[in-house]
Amino acid sequence: MKSMRFKPYGGLEQMRLVNAPPPAPAQGQILVEVAATSVNPVDWKLRSGMLRWITGMAGLPGIPCFDFAGQVKGLGGEVADFAVGDRVFGMLSMRRLGAAAEHLVVDAADAALLPASLDYKSAAGIPLAGMTALQALRDQGGLAVGHRALIIGASGGVGHYGVQIAKAMGAHVTGVCGSQNVELVRSLGANEIINYTRADAGTVGEPFDVILD
Repeated sequence: MKSMRFKPYGGLEQMRLVNAPPPAPAQGQILVEVAATSVNPVDWKLRSGMLRWITGMAGLPGIPCFDFAGQVKGLGGEVADFAVGDRVFGMLSMRRLGAAAEHLVVDAADAALLPASLDYKSAAGIPLAGMTALQALRDQGGLAVGHRALIIGASGGVGHYGVQIAKAMGAHVTGVCGSQNVELVRSLGANEIINYTRADAGTVGEPFDVILD
């Protein structure tokens, strides 16, 4: 299979397209033929060496990227929730890396069936950014029905999920964004919008229960 790899830390010049045998799923794992992955800020930070404590656990050479979407091609032992041919998406463990490849193995617990309404490219952009927003609002922030949530960077990779998740959880959502993204953030469900390019951007009204920056 083909995969992107970096051996030493550094810039894009360290990336190489290489051939390697496809991995085999172990017990509790599935083999996925990757249709799409996504590149997040953590990926270039890992390659640069800024987060070498993570790549140190996974080992070098490293295959970048965590998010994936694709089709199940093989099953390890004791996998009951998936079948060969299933469309799936998910996020690899931070200890593993490796989604920028034609095939990957992933723990079955780290994958989910892909809804029919989602294509592979759209699905591959969800896991890391979406779970960051969900965990920040629900688990760390304790957001609840009726709370007031302020989402700073409401049109960004994590922020645009934050607006939708907070709204779905029953919160009153205020999104902070620039002029060019006001309509986008409104379409995501924000009740109020603060345009940081305006002189009166500091006017926010009532206090907020949760602020996601």
